[in-house]
Amino acid sequence: NAGLSDQFAQFFARGDTFGLGVCNGCQMFAELASIIPGAQHWPRFTTNLSERFEARLALVSILPSPSLFFAGMAHSRLPIAVAHGEGFANFDASRGGQGDASQIIAAMQFVDHQGQATEQYPFNPNGSPNGLAAVCTPDGRFTAMMPHPERVFRNVQMSWTDQDLAHYSPWMQMWVNARRFVS
Repeated sequence: NAGLSDQFAQFFARGDTFGLGVCNGCQMFAELASIIPGAQHWPRFTTNLSERFEARLALVSILPSPSLFFAGMAHSRLPIAVAHGEGFANFDASRGGQGDASQIIAAMQFVDHQGQATEQYPFNPNGSPNGLAAVCTPDGRFTAMMPHPERVFRNVQMSWTDQDLAHYSPWMQMWVNARRFVS
């Protein structure tokens, strides 16, 4: 739909807009990558290498990136909810993928218990190369991620914490950062 495509392109091009694509939203952003400034190298997200739906907590590391959502969170290692059957970051055009892994800005990786990026199952639930779990645009306004931070924004939702269960988890910082962007 040319009209809708133009409206989306105008939205993405405006300097006062931002967006977070989580799970299916991540897949949608990947499909729109050609009209999101700076996202042209993003992968397509396809069937997990395990070939099944994966739902549990996984460990991720936030990478230094321009993502407005992850401001002040670089080098954090946190558990996060995953719930997807199609989260593999696929760069192989011959297998339905797209993009260029050498040109993306990675914002988050699945890591093992030593904090090392991993493709090993079950630490990496989808098998994405180099543990890729999130990408962002060079200006940091648009971030696409497979895991679900909205499902673990309170300490009581975490697998374990020594913090007050009634308080927010470190993931709440993403929404604080978004609010800061619009203020």
